[in-house]
Amino acid sequence: MSSIAHPPIFALTDRAPGRLTLQSADGHIAHVFVLEHDILRVLALPEGRLDQPRTWAIAPGLDDVPAEGRDRFDLSGFSLPAFEVAESEGRLTLTTAKVRLTVRMTGLLCAWEIRRGGDWVLAARDRPTQAHNWGWWDEKVYHYLRREPGERYFGLGERSGKMDRSGRRLRLCNVDAMGYDARTSDPLYKHLPVYITARPEEQLAFGLLYDTLSDCTFDFGQERDNYHGLYRSFVADRGDLDYWFVAGPEVAQVVRHLTWLTGRPAFPPRWSLGYSGSTMAYTDAPDAQDQMARFLEKCAEHDILCESFHLSSGYTSIGHRRHVFHWNLDKFPDPEGFAKSYTDKGVRLVPNIKPCLLADNPRFAEAKAAGLLISEADGEPAWVQFWDGPGAYLDFTNPATAAWWRARVRESLLDKGLGSTWNDNNEFEIWSPKALAHGFGEARPARELKPLQTLLMMRASRDAQVEQSPDKRPYLVSRSGGLGMHRYVQTWSGDNHTSWETLRYNIKMGLGLALSGVSNIGHDVGGFSGPKPDAELFVRWVQFGIFMPRFSIHSWNDDQTANEPWMHPEVTETIAGLIKLRAWLTPYLYDLVWRYRQDFQPIVRPTFLDFPEDPNCWREGDDFLLGGSLLVAPVVEPGVSEREVYLPAGTSWYDLWTGKAFEGGQAVRRPADWARPIAFAAEGAVIPVNIAEQHFARPADERAVLVCPTLGEGAFSGCVFEDDGETAPVRDQSWSIDVACGERQIRVRLEVLAGSDPPKVILPQGERRPVQVEIIEKS
Repeated sequence: MSSIAHPPIFALTDRAPGRLTLQSADGHIAHVFVLEHDILRVLALPEGRLDQPRTWAIAPGLDDVPAEGRDRFDLSGFSLPAFEVAESEGRLTLTTAKVRLTVRMTGLLCAWEIRRGGDWVLAARDRPTQAHNWGWWDEKVYHYLRREPGERYFGLGERSGKMDRSGRRLRLCNVDAMGYDARTSDPLYKHLPVYITARPEEQLAFGLLYDTLSDCTFDFGQERDNYHGLYRSFVADRGDLDYWFVAGPEVAQVVRHLTWLTGRPAFPPRWSLGYSGSTMAYTDAPDAQDQMARFLEKCAEHDILCESFHLSSGYTSIGHRRHVFHWNLDKFPDPEGFAKSYTDKGVRLVPNIKPCLLADNPRFAEAKAAGLLISEADGEPAWVQFWDGPGAYLDFTNPATAAWWRARVRESLLDKGLGSTWNDNNEFEIWSPKALAHGFGEARPARELKPLQTLLMMRASRDAQVEQSPDKRPYLVSRSGGLGMHRYVQTWSGDNHTSWETLRYNIKMGLGLALSGVSNIGHDVGGFSGPKPDAELFVRWVQFGIFMPRFSIHSWNDDQTANEPWMHPEVTETIAGLIKLRAWLTPYLYDLVWRYRQDFQPIVRPTFLDFPEDPNCWREGDDFLLGGSLLVAPVVEPGVSEREVYLPAGTSWYDLWTGKAFEGGQAVRRPADWARPIAFAAEGAVIPVNIAEQHFARPADERAVLVCPTLGEGAFSGCVFEDDGETAPVRDQSWSIDVACGERQIRVRLEVLAGSDPPKVILPQGERRPVQVEIIEKS
């Protein structure tokens, strides 16, 4: 084992396709992988020990990996490009078309350069003092990098506070953070050890992904030590140092490649983008089925469009305790009839399920006898504190558990007409070192596999739905998760607290998730815990929520009230209109979800992603882009009658309501009407919409396309994805559009599938140039 004074000296010992192996005299091994011209990887193994031979995070462009994981040395799916290798003066240099990595062989110290134009620009470099732990300190995993002036750090999923993580220390350790402070709380629900470094002044960005299942801590400059200069760090409690470098130089490119690296996003049915009702109050009530019936009646009374309902766990109760896969027949005397009453109105039910069995769960003895629980060495359950008391988690690293779970999901839920699953309370808060997981036949401490348990729970739930209805695309939602979760689920930012501050910082949390590759996201609109929102806060939250991929009003208010569209009669009509605006926008959201799956483009995004050369877009505000066409500016303070919005430079912007065009690169003030959220459409945008008159339980679809012409002469084109919205495999019915704008006329050429109805062309209000439309049918 090396001493700190004498760090290991490596030598190149082997070369294979896509991989170089370095080894020191004292047995340390490092592998350097060249996977793409812009994706390199370093795997450092003190004393040659590989702690975890499989990965569930890495799935390059794939729908999934095997349930038992992907071999860490499996390089399939990567192009493995040719690269140059040179050795001189104790250094090894690897050069691809886009990245140059220089490794100082004493200590394995790396420096990364990115090709920008004809020049090589330094992107990152290890701290020159003790960048890694070669058995010097403890069993933890360390990686220290130099912190360069002007750097900003984005990612790690749904972190609290600002999008830029500079100056903070953040802990990835999945916990049930109910009622969290959206500005300061840490840790939270998800384990996404991936982030982006950007230096806007240099127009340079790159990503780092750490393939670990361990609890870990990232420090972005909160810690200082005079002996080491400025640095940032990654420290994992256990496991391997296995990190992936993804070159830019643009942030948008890095986000797409990081998403691709961890797998192809799920493509849920279109109905998952509609308003989803939810509250714990209904299912906690003794007359729960009647309460749920009244929800439908109220939707009809107020003409509230609703396409799904997230059924909280009160339906599983025995007394005050909740037991997954149990139906309380006092509350729900007819589960099948209840499910049918909802589906008859076009409202899908998404029931809550939890991976922990309480000690008195009717199925506990069965699961224990079959060895399905996380247990200690003597076979006794590894007890944990759960919501309603002590329990034991199911062990999804045991294939028998996954099979048992699939069967229970089918018989308890899917067979009764509840076709989807809400995977909740799945943080797997396991702290004891004595708790053991099956590990696919290789028992391991369960606390080392918490994010994996969450992923495998999602997978089992998805597989149950696919087995039940192979011709339908599955839909499921999960609160917790790790790298790769986007392959299975839609997600949200957990049990937030009702406040204006939460509204503001939930915006940033969602953007942090999207920059981490998890883009099909939302928030509990109105706030989950705490006081119920007043009318103003509720309206502003709905105005924001309708622009997120997941739009659900959900609550467990302190006073036992429910957040409902009609909770404040004075604004019920406003809320109903905003939900109808959501339905108008759904074709655009659906197209964005498809682009997320096909091209790995984030759905919601900070403005600097599309306008990196505009320095004002790097000034963190409360606005965001929905796709590349809509700029949304939520109101996040009370008593506001208008707000200032900065319009990114490089294009012009149309006010979505008035059609008035504004030149980009300036701040404008717009009325903050309660019925009209502040939004702008970009010049050259092609936005598919549904202009049919909508009413509850009477779905209607009349497709149109909002075309935002250039203000002068110009041309642009677009393509919009269409299909039937639910079948598997997807039946592509996409159409394309070409627009030519002249001084006196706008010409539109639409190419649509033969036999389909072409969309109606609409223009921003106030556009006076006549439009000539040509329809071309394709076979």
